[in-house]
Amino acid sequence: MDTPQRSVVIASVLVLSAELCFAGVSALVKYLSTDLPSEQLVFFRSLMAFVVLLPWIWRKGTSAFRTQAWRFHLTRGIAGVVAMYLFFYAIAHIPLAQATLVLLLSPFLIPVIGKFWLKEYVSRQTWLAIAIGFVGVYLFLNPTAAELSPVIWIAFIAAVLAAYTKTLIRKMSATESSSKIVFYFSLLATVISAIPLLWRGESIANTHWIAILLMGALAVIGQLAMTRAYSLAPAARVGVFTYSSVIFASLMGYWFWDEPITWFMLAGAIVITLAGYLALRSRRKAEI
Repeated sequence: MDTPQRSVVIASVLVLSAELCFAGVSALVKYLSTDLPSEQLVFFRSLMAFVVLLPWIWRKGTSAFRTQAWRFHLTRGIAGVVAMYLFFYAIAHIPLAQATLVLLLSPFLIPVIGKFWLKEYVSRQTWLAIAIGFVGVYLFLNPTAAELSPVIWIAFIAAVLAAYTKTLIRKMSATESSSKIVFYFSLLATVISAIPLLWRGESIANTHWIAILLMGALAVIGQLAMTRAYSLAPAARVGVFTYSSVIFASLMGYWFWDEPITWFMLAGAIVITLAGYLALRSRRKAEI
């Protein structure tokens, strides 16, 4: 196996590992949400990410984080925290696989937001991928077999907000470095999510502290694995493995909460993965 091909294989394994970690974070959120409010979970999720960044921030020095784009950073921080609140609420009230799959609509919504906000060109192949992605979600949810929970719409709003924050990153990247964007989001998310704890904070059992620490560790490991993967291979080669998270979420939901796995779910997962591949391929062509 030549070196470039080996890098793609390693990157693919890293993406799969990252998605397994992210599915684990979602499962821990579902477990913790039975005793702790989502406000606390969002705060600790944000705090863990910020704490991990502290040594890196120390090496950079405060001068590296001067910015004139406060409005964009604040908007992204608020939208990101609200998206986390909504997603964590959805995880607590609907099957884990359903919440995860609806959030995976986020990459398909980014071109739509870019089209109408940033006036970016969207190819026919991308529009086709978006349409196929929504068909895949429809198949997965199989609304003809049972009445869907309205919480699905909360997960969808979370996906829209997640897409909006990623579009904001693209907008900010013209003047802001990636280090500034990461720093200010982690800082603002921690501060904003701490405010509701003034009236929603509850005592935490020792066993829950273990789960909270594990949630933070998995989130950090997943982020590091994903970052490393995309440094080894382009997104167009390995990005499709991002959709493995719904498979991991389905298995965890079945194992821990007896959430059923149906043929409609499998068919929907295959269709949305195909749509993701088409979207990535379209992006690759646009960059050539």
